[in-house]
Amino acid sequence: RRYPSLTLNLLLTPIMMLLLFVYIFGDVMSAGIGGGTADRSEYIAYLVPGIVMMTIGGTTVGTAVSVSMDMTEGIIARFRTLAIHRGSVLIGHVVGSVLQCLASVVLVGAVAVAIGFRSTDATALEWIAAFGLLALFALALTWIAVGMGLISPNPEAASNNALPLVFLPLISSTFVPIDAMPGWFQPIAEYQPFTPAIETLRGLLLGTEIGHNGWLALTWCLALTVLGYLWSKSVFNRDPK
Repeated sequence: RRYPSLTLNLLLTPIMMLLLFVYIFGDVMSAGIGGGTADRSEYIAYLVPGIVMMTIGGTTVGTAVSVSMDMTEGIIARFRTLAIHRGSVLIGHVVGSVLQCLASVVLVGAVAVAIGFRSTDATALEWIAAFGLLALFALALTWIAVGMGLISPNPEAASNNALPLVFLPLISSTFVPIDAMPGWFQPIAEYQPFTPAIETLRGLLLGTEIGHNGWLALTWCLALTVLGYLWSKSVFNRDPK
């Protein structure tokens, strides 16, 4: 309600990417992945987990902007004079952003189902694990976005600082397998935070092999959460200049 244009822009971007790659590039991409056989349904199944993770990354950009606006508009100065836990301001931002991320994921997932995505082999336990992964990944990126917002002098700078959260999914396994990338670039794409999370989500929903990606995704999530929390707390507790 406070920033409808920002929210809609961040939400519509992954939906437009999903529709673009399915209906414009879908046959070509599926033929490349399928060894010459164009099967758009297989590419939809491959693409959706990556787009879902991209949705989380894009939504957290709004968190960085929101935190920066609160820090620069004076409301935080008022909060500092009140007898409230200082961390509650940041926790409020984090909880709200995680809920917004999950709501955005549900909407993107609904669009994916409408255009043909199906996960018929996933068990109830795998669905629960997938939801837990999405929530944990959203929590991790949100704390990083909060830190980016706190160090930014204005909302525009916060938006620019948070661009890696949008850019990283583009150089992950979202659109094509790691094996299809140049050999020198494969380690970069494979071990960044998004690829293990995407491959784990694919394994849970589609039954593909997860391998070491599950542990990598969990490690990235925990490490980014702790790093983001400590960073944000340190910056927020500094005396204002």
